Amino acid sequence: MKPNRRFLNQPKHFWANVRLVSEQTGYTVRGTGQVRVPTLSEVGGALRALGLDARHVVGPDDEPTALGRILLHYFIYRAQALNEYVKPRLMSAEQARRQFQKLLKILGESDCPIPMNKQKGEKRAPAYLTAMVNILIRAHAEGLPCDYDPRRLTTVTADGVPLRTLARRVDGAFPGAVNPVAVWEIKEYYYTTTFGSRVADGIYESLLDGMELEELREHEGIDVKHYLMVDGRYTWWECGRSYLCRIVDMLHMGYVDEVLFGREVITELPDIVRGWVRLARGRELRSASSAG
Repeated sequence: MKPNRRFLNQPKHFWANVRLVSEQTGYTVRGTGQVRVPTLSEVGGALRALGLDARHVVGPDDEPTALGRILLHYFIYRAQALNEYVKPRLMSAEQARRQFQKLLKILGESDCPIPMNKQKGEKRAPAYLTAMVNILIRAHAEGLPCDYDPRRLTTVTADGVPLRTLARRVDGAFPGAVNPVAVWEIKEYYYTTTFGSRVADGIYESLLDGMELEELREHEGIDVKHYLMVDGRYTWWECGRSYLCRIVDMLHMGYVDEVLFGREVITELPDIVRGWVRLARGRELRSASSAG
């Protein structure tokens, strides 16, 4: 899922309103399995209930202001994107298993890692989403290296000297953890029965990575692509729709370049990896030219 450009360059105070209103009105409509679209009246009421002014979104004639209109359009977009686009792309463990086996049969695992999940007993199995990500990257990386499981912090350098080092380890880096063109996080939860703090923390970790990469881009002019890949229909949709809303918000705040939901890994990742290859090749050419 790529961001809708209409909402990409909104100021920080726009997202302050999105978060606050969403939290106050609720992200979902109980009993319907749907993401909520607050009305203008509910937006104004949510702000007033917190002792805040609502005149920046609700005009004196009870019509939306310019900011109010874009807020309402965003809430509609977010709900439609999740209800109609994301939900059918999230997979159960069995669906992910079948997709993994199909992909393995077509592409083979080559020499890329196929990690196992952390379950025990009958649930012990390959980490399906991570395995599919690894297989697809290997198949489309044109022989370039990839660090599928960095065991060190991501570092960006200038003239051989560390320029920025991210605060935490990412799940993957291309072509490596030092000066990557792309990094990613994978959040697959096929067997989780509740939406616990560990799952929620994963979202905030990706947000931290995105904020650090934003600072790098704004102050050093260096762009490292950032991706989030999630799956597990029961965990994310039945238990965690409010966090899916937060993910869509994070995407449009510019903290991730794309989010791949479930089946999107199979349909979208090949083209994404080809883009990484072009960036890496271009960097190699520039480096060779400078050295010459």
